[in-house]
Amino acid sequence: MSRRKRHAEHANHERWLVSYADFITLMFAFFVVMFSSSQVDKRKVGKLAMAMQVAFEKLGVFESSNTKLPLATTQPMPFSETQTIENTPLREAMDRLVSSPQAAVGGVPGLAGLSQLRHDIEEALAPQIKLNEVALEARHDGLVLSLREVGFFDSGSAELKSDALPAIAKLAGVLRTRPYTLRIEGHTDNVPIHSSTFASNWQLSTARATNLIEIFITGYGFKPDRLSAGGYAEFHPVAPNDTPEGRAMNRRVDIVIVSPEPSPQISQPVVPDTAAPSAR
Repeated sequence: MSRRKRHAEHANHERWLVSYADFITLMFAFFVVMFSSSQVDKRKVGKLAMAMQVAFEKLGVFESSNTKLPLATTQPMPFSETQTIENTPLREAMDRLVSSPQAAVGGVPGLAGLSQLRHDIEEALAPQIKLNEVALEARHDGLVLSLREVGFFDSGSAELKSDALPAIAKLAGVLRTRPYTLRIEGHTDNVPIHSSTFASNWQLSTARATNLIEIFITGYGFKPDRLSAGGYAEFHPVAPNDTPEGRAMNRRVDIVIVSPEPSPQISQPVVPDTAAPSAR
């Protein structure tokens, strides 16, 4: 009986290709994930850069972008141009935000609105500014409108002069349509006062501020929650008190048109103290 001869099995020398293919597949997947992650980060940075660019363009700091997109879509598109397409809705939203006279939060006017407001006040009170009865100054906490005593109050009195009422009416007309918060601050010089009406500069400065607030509310329909008053007496001068000119500049009522983003260093009004010793 013959036995069948077994054929010798040939060893498969290409089995390593299976492991190699698995390794290449894993490497490919790894680099695809890494590439995708890097693109996400670049997109976030691109969106942030686009928002900043639009804001600065509107404020006149940067020139408008002249990025041009390719006419043919068969050519590869650079990442920066892809961001321009993807951020078109963001740019339109930022355009509306920056160009609007109102800020996005709480309907508070934007910073750019203070510049236009200053221009409108300068036009309305041009005669008083020319006579140095009114002064405007941009400060860290907003726009400050100074009504000097020479044009608006008699010496030692908290009542507005009758011939100053037309200027107040023009000012109220400009401010009433802008929902900025107004802080009315009364100031005096360092000359002591003793009268039957006011025992100290604290009382005089506070009375002038509160009287102006009453006129805004009762005469021109200002909302009370937009207004606040403070009396500073002679302790916040804008000029030296050793000359008549300096003392005249210090006798004033400041209308502080508060910035939408006030600095934390804003000085708080001094609470009137009727028991304080006479400062004038």
